[in-house]
Amino acid sequence: MAAVTGDGKGAVASVNSLATQLGLEAFAKGGNAIDAAAAVAFALGVVDTPNSGIGGGCFILVHWADGRVEAIDGREMAPAAATAELYLVDGKYQPQLSKTGALAIGVPGSVAALEALVKRGGKLKWQEAILPAAALADSGFAIDGIYSKRLGWVAEHMQKYPGSAAVFLDEKGKPLLPGTTLKQPDLAATYRKLAKQGSEYFYRGEFAQKMDEWMKANGGLITAKDFANYRVLDRTPVKTAFNGYQVFGFPPPSSGGTHVAQILNILETFPIATAPEADRYHLILEAMKRAFADRAYWMGDADFADVPRGLLDKSYAKKLASTIVLDKATPVKTYGTPPNVSTDLFNRHTTHIATADAEGNWVAITTTLNTSFGSKVTIPGTGVVMNNQMDDFAAQTGQANAFGLVGDSANKVEARKRPLSSMSPTIVLKNGKPVMTVGAAGGPTIINQVVQVLVNRLALNMPLEQALNSPRVHHQWKPEKGLIDPFASEELKQELKKRGHDLRDWPGFGSTQAIALEKDGFVAVAEPRLKERMQ
Repeated sequence: MAAVTGDGKGAVASVNSLATQLGLEAFAKGGNAIDAAAAVAFALGVVDTPNSGIGGGCFILVHWADGRVEAIDGREMAPAAATAELYLVDGKYQPQLSKTGALAIGVPGSVAALEALVKRGGKLKWQEAILPAAALADSGFAIDGIYSKRLGWVAEHMQKYPGSAAVFLDEKGKPLLPGTTLKQPDLAATYRKLAKQGSEYFYRGEFAQKMDEWMKANGGLITAKDFANYRVLDRTPVKTAFNGYQVFGFPPPSSGGTHVAQILNILETFPIATAPEADRYHLILEAMKRAFADRAYWMGDADFADVPRGLLDKSYAKKLASTIVLDKATPVKTYGTPPNVSTDLFNRHTTHIATADAEGNWVAITTTLNTSFGSKVTIPGTGVVMNNQMDDFAAQTGQANAFGLVGDSANKVEARKRPLSSMSPTIVLKNGKPVMTVGAAGGPTIINQVVQVLVNRLALNMPLEQALNSPRVHHQWKPEKGLIDPFASEELKQELKKRGHDLRDWPGFGSTQAIALEKDGFVAVAEPRLKERMQ
């Protein structure tokens, strides 16, 4: 699932070996990290459909060979007819409406973002990024136990949508069993049309029309005009310094870049590199709580809400750090107030892929349908599973979404707005040169997975695989409980519990992909925990 080219000129890390192989083949054809990343993304839409596909959205962070760092926003967008009351029925919040079916779907952005990426810096033709994945969809692949299990979780919902049932369920409406060869001829045909016609097919052509017709027949809001109005947005990356490194992340509507930086800023005020293990994990949990409290109140699409840049301020981090007690967990009652909250604002305007090449192109793409198989809707005749990204809005202040996250008015539903995300594609520079790219999947744990890999690598100088394989913790402020890897030592767990942390074992810590540059060249690592889950 992670590999370096035989000549050492490139590296790929993804969650699936078939997708990684198509990335390596892009290098072999003369492509660069841009081409490899796009090839992997389209392949994952075939073999990793629970998590990703062209019916979803993505954030792309790229370090170009000339030294520029760009953030390409391919996040889903609410339809023009969306309102803050969309998920209220007789004044009562109906959570299922934002999770399954027509009203859960946002206008997808992955196609537009990937096309923009390839056109700006790829060496191969657009078609060469897509056609290998189309061939894979036609020939099929054997699904594993994890894929089958995830189908089992959603089969009841998929039965309601003929387009999904025809692809992912058997004749009796049951999930496909492990070892079954899954062929997706409709998706292959869609990919081939996309390869020939470009994003025009998707946003202003046949696909948009099919989407419009399905929405009208199923009580949805998205129209062909919504698709035609979708645009990729160029954002200014967020940046912080940590232990002599420059850390670049994605700005709002990602909360990831801001809060990865904020947590690192808080931790930097302590001797994190030399702290005993229990102290280090305690500090990480306390920093997480404070960042997620701020996330709940301040964060949203900066084109619609006033998101203060002061969240990144080092002095604000020191203020938050001063409220942390080293030997005791402290409750965080509410969000903080960063400096210049009304004047210094961000500019208005889940799976992870990492690639890098010897020319200096480094790519971090986090892409998602949101929850498993998104909205559970496959548009008939296209093979495309649609996202349920509308659930990432704060449908009602204080109400938790599918991941237990709460939000405020900054992330309320509004027409053409992009929902808040935890996706955290990250690129690290040392002395102006890229040395690492990392990102993760796993809902709100994404932010905290990335933080811990960065701390392990940049502060503790761990080899990359050890940095990914070390025990992780997670706290998102609400609910007032923390998570910890089951394999963490009992000594560590007891030490943290003595300090007042309410922790429970959590075996499902998403997945992280990373590439680092070491003395002998690239090192690529895919989530080590996935190997255990697949056994």
